[in-house]
Amino acid sequence: MSPHRSSRTQRTIRDVVFVDGVRTPFGKAGDKGIYAGTRADDLVVKCIRELMRRNPALPAERVDEVAIAATTQTGDQGLTIGRTAALLAGLPRTVPGFAIDRMCAGAMTAVTTTASGIGFGAYDVVIAGGVEHMGNHPMGVDADPNPRFMSERLVDPAALNMGNTAENLHDRFPAITKERADSYAVASQAKLAAAYTKGQIQPDLVPVATMKPEQGWTVNTVDEPPRPGTTVDDLAALRTPFRAHGRVTAGNAAGLNDGATAAVLASAEAAEELGLSVKMRLVSYAFAGVEPEVMGIGPVPATEKALRNAGLGIEDIGLFEINEAFAVQVLSFLDHFGIADDDPRVNRYGGAIAVGHPLASSGVRLMNQLARQFEEDPTVRFGLTTMCIGLGMGATVIWENPHHPGYLSGTSTETATDAESEGAAA
Repeated sequence: MSPHRSSRTQRTIRDVVFVDGVRTPFGKAGDKGIYAGTRADDLVVKCIRELMRRNPALPAERVDEVAIAATTQTGDQGLTIGRTAALLAGLPRTVPGFAIDRMCAGAMTAVTTTASGIGFGAYDVVIAGGVEHMGNHPMGVDADPNPRFMSERLVDPAALNMGNTAENLHDRFPAITKERADSYAVASQAKLAAAYTKGQIQPDLVPVATMKPEQGWTVNTVDEPPRPGTTVDDLAALRTPFRAHGRVTAGNAAGLNDGATAAVLASAEAAEELGLSVKMRLVSYAFAGVEPEVMGIGPVPATEKALRNAGLGIEDIGLFEINEAFAVQVLSFLDHFGIADDDPRVNRYGGAIAVGHPLASSGVRLMNQLARQFEEDPTVRFGLTTMCIGLGMGATVIWENPHHPGYLSGTSTETATDAESEGAAA
């Protein structure tokens, strides 16, 4: 036996907390969008610098890792963007970084991956986020899917087009009509507009100055995609680009967008040591695979798994931040869990249909909004962030509200574990 084995101590899993998160205003992809001519990596750098400015108690040298996600990892989103963004943001050269890709759940995976490292003890403080400049890098551009996908019929051809997968979801759940999807989309626009009026969105936004030929400099401080005042009649007139007489339109789906996000995560001990704020505690997370041709259903099994891991039920969740890639995807989730379309726990500030969905960046936007809602509503103890993922996956992260009176006084997970231990002893 190795002489070192006897000196090993039992490792304990540490609590992981969400300290702070920011994002750029989201823009419309394309030549007319606010970020046309702006580099993707510069958007991430803005977020990292703002995080460090907002958290002066965090010494730059205490950042142990920078994980940045991008779906299209080439050009200004390539070259190990976590490392290059860290260097460009002025963090010490001793701070490492890496890139990550899980399509729409890129930033969410950056968070869960580094959070796992914190829980294990490899890190104390990390920065995690994502970026997608769909104007510079349209989704799937230059991709070369293996011909076996088609020749061996490993997946339905529709699985390679997200709009087609949404139409397939409508087929599977005929109760989710186009009219119902349009109504949900209109509500998302209205909720975002109300949140802007109340000043609930602006605190998370990092102003971004952009330069365009013959236009000069512009400081962008608000999201570009929202269409406040949208009506069901407006959406009813839109064409269905993925299928003749279909149900998915540009009005009940997220658009093509540019933007970046970043967050600081830490161990509970490091946060206390450094005097950092605690906006949420990570309770559990899960990823799940589903049929690629109905990828929008992915949040359902991911949420079931995350709830199981936490020892919680859906009735314990007081706030839901669900990424609105398509209205039908959100509605299929709500129907599965018996939640009404207009349940006040769901997407209180609106969602991606209104604000936009720059693929790999969106996971941290969900977390930012949940953290702010936790602060506003201390009666809620648990909330979740969830999203569907291209090629047939889902992701869910469950968080605890530090403003709740029962915070850290004993979770359902601990109760379940204690009960199992008592049963085993009996």
